[in-house]
Amino acid sequence: MNSHFEALEFPIIIKKVQDFALSEAAKASLSRLIPEKNEDVCRRLMAETMAAKRVLEGCGSPPLSAMTGLEPLIDLAEKGGMLLPEQLSVVASFAENSKRLIAYLKRGESCGAQIAVYGRNMESLPGLREEIETCISGERVLDEASPALKTVRRKMERVESQIKEKLAHILQSKKQFLAESFISVRGGHYVLPVQRRYQSQFGGSVIDTSGKGTTVFMEPAAVEALQSERGALAVEEDGEVRRILYTLSALIAEHGAAIRRNIDVMEMLDVLFAKAKYGASLKARAVEIGGERRIDIRDGRHPLLDPEACVPLCFSMDETISGVIITGPNTGGKTVTMKTIGLLSMMAQCGLLIPCGEGSYLPMQDGFWCDIGDSQNISQNLSTFSGHMTNVIQILKQASKDSLVLLDELGSGTDPAEGVGIAVAVLEELRARGCMFITTTHYSQVKEYAEKTQGILSARMAFDRENLRPLYQMEMGKSGESCALYIAGRLGMPDYLLERASNVVYGTPIEKNKQSLIPPPSRLIRTAPEKRKGPVSQFHTGDSVAVLPDKQKGIVYLPEDELGNVIVQVKGVKCKVKHSRLLLLVAADQLYPPDYDFSILFDTVGNRKARHSMNRRFDSAAQINHEDDEYCDYATIDWSKVRNDG
Repeated sequence: MNSHFEALEFPIIIKKVQDFALSEAAKASLSRLIPEKNEDVCRRLMAETMAAKRVLEGCGSPPLSAMTGLEPLIDLAEKGGMLLPEQLSVVASFAENSKRLIAYLKRGESCGAQIAVYGRNMESLPGLREEIETCISGERVLDEASPALKTVRRKMERVESQIKEKLAHILQSKKQFLAESFISVRGGHYVLPVQRRYQSQFGGSVIDTSGKGTTVFMEPAAVEALQSERGALAVEEDGEVRRILYTLSALIAEHGAAIRRNIDVMEMLDVLFAKAKYGASLKARAVEIGGERRIDIRDGRHPLLDPEACVPLCFSMDETISGVIITGPNTGGKTVTMKTIGLLSMMAQCGLLIPCGEGSYLPMQDGFWCDIGDSQNISQNLSTFSGHMTNVIQILKQASKDSLVLLDELGSGTDPAEGVGIAVAVLEELRARGCMFITTTHYSQVKEYAEKTQGILSARMAFDRENLRPLYQMEMGKSGESCALYIAGRLGMPDYLLERASNVVYGTPIEKNKQSLIPPPSRLIRTAPEKRKGPVSQFHTGDSVAVLPDKQKGIVYLPEDELGNVIVQVKGVKCKVKHSRLLLLVAADQLYPPDYDFSILFDTVGNRKARHSMNRRFDSAAQINHEDDEYCDYATIDWSKVRNDG
């Protein structure tokens, strides 16, 4: 099984399904289970598994057989060999299970389950089963197996009775010669223990000797004739038993084709009911699967997580969306969410039931390609980044427009600026191919790429900041934050270190006194837009800032809005910039007096004259020309063509 399957923990799912199978053949068949690429076959497999689940719920567990070692026995019988009584009992037990399974499937037809038709392809083998059960019990051929066997065994019983009577008489009449007073059997002969010194006086044949040599086990001469008669009867019995066993073996050979059909059907049903039992254990359901390039998972659960503790996943991608970029804090559930989507998709294409809500839909995929987890490989001298890139390059070689690609922390493990470039380049390539992809990231630039790129959707994992607890809930269409500074502050990182970190990321100045009080972490960390009661910003009108990464200098015109955008005037052009791309150079309160008129910086000469005229007196001719509220995006401007005077 390939590494992409392992990354999604698909082999663990297969092992759990195998645990519900009885026969080794069914377990082996399940071990070869991989996602089916034919849409019609997928739907049929899913329908059959769901039908088996309905039969389980309506009729209980099916009477399947383990069928251990059954095939070699059929081969031996067909080659003219003789099966032993215990081997014949195995065949009889299988025939009985076949009969019970046919009756079980007959009851299943009342559930409207299509799998019940499998019973019509089986034979109950009544003649074979009854014949074996009449002749065999466990490891013994019964007396009733044939009149001849019954007769010879009656004769043997009579002779053995006569032998024992004579030996009992000798025990009493020749006590003085015996070492012990009991009758024994040695080498198939009834014997008495005689002291060696009386061997010649006792009369008879020595059959065995004790370990010390002081006792000999002798067959008295008085019973030698009866012993010979008993031996002849034993040979006759053995011949009749063999005749019966050969006859039964030949009967099995005659039914060999029917038995093999039953074995095949029972193996298929063992596989099918193993899938159904696993689905029932998950409280799973059949999911619609088809050729539409969309995903709609409603209340989906990862099958390896505790269903009582697992937060249901709601995830959707319509046909207009090529990829989803998931953001949010560490341990927030991003990777688990991505694995859940991939694993449920694989399970559906194997005909397995899915733990999800009604109305869910999954598309057919021709491949599942993943780069998840630590890809470091010491033996191959690969760093984490090199390992990830090796995987990604292989994925790009194989992924098609009908593939699902899952990439965890794409571009991580190296210089962030270069990592961002690689991440965006890879995502653009996947988008161009038209395949469906999902990736996780902490890079703000990748988040921005998602927000401004057609066909890419942002999603985030919700996080409870007060309790430092991930909520494991996906919010589609929104970007999340890593909350690293906030979490570090709540966990006890010193304030001056938080302030220094904030300065590096957001441009907040560092106080000279490192032990001085700074705003609590809740003020340092940007609040999620949907929870704000009003604009909160660390940038203010008049602040001198640099726009990263090209470090163009500008002046803040409007503070950050609810979406995290700051309006900055650069070279006379007012443009929209994400707060995370700004570095504070000098705060406004250090540049201008408290009553400074910022219109000097931002208004045109005409507007300033109009404002001055209106402040002195009412002037109906004076007009202030307001700029359009729709400011241009900083990233879309070719600054090489913009003069310094705007």
